[in-house]
Amino acid sequence: MITSIDSFLRYFDAVHRRAMRDVGALPPAADGWAPARGEGEHAWSIKTLVGHMAGSRLYFANAYRGEGWISPSPPDVSNRDLWLPALDESAYLLRGTLEGTPDEWLNRKVAMIDSAGALSGWRVLMMMVEHDIHHRSQIDTYAGLNSWPVPDIYGRSAETIGSLQDSERAKHSS
Repeated sequence: MITSIDSFLRYFDAVHRRAMRDVGALPPAADGWAPARGEGEHAWSIKTLVGHMAGSRLYFANAYRGEGWISPSPPDVSNRDLWLPALDESAYLLRGTLEGTPDEWLNRKVAMIDSAGALSGWRVLMMMVEHDIHHRSQIDTYAGLNSWPVPDIYGRSAETIGSLQDSERAKHSS
């Protein structure tokens, strides 16, 4: 559970850095790429996903602040050169929206937009982070399907960790 807005923002900063890294690794061919099939969100282009990630951060922040589940106008992501600035601007705006809010709001209930009931404020903020990660993963999947580079999440590949397992087992088997 998140206990302070400052600790949440530090966590969000790390998630944002990984979004910037992964979107920044996309090649020029990603501009305009979309799945060959699908409808609605299942057929969104990469640029649409980036714009959705950037805009949705403030959607969740508005709900957290008690200002309603209101989506801001989407940022301009019409070409690849605008993707990282849009994500960075949304992180900046999110920070400005949340900094200084009372830590008690993390436990305050936030009514849902589409169903009865409410969630604690910290859960709403975690929904935002999970949403961001969900779409970053979608973009990474599209990159992998196109044989574009997909950055390792923590700078370590599964192959690297696998190659270290024998020495790690030997260290801990005594």
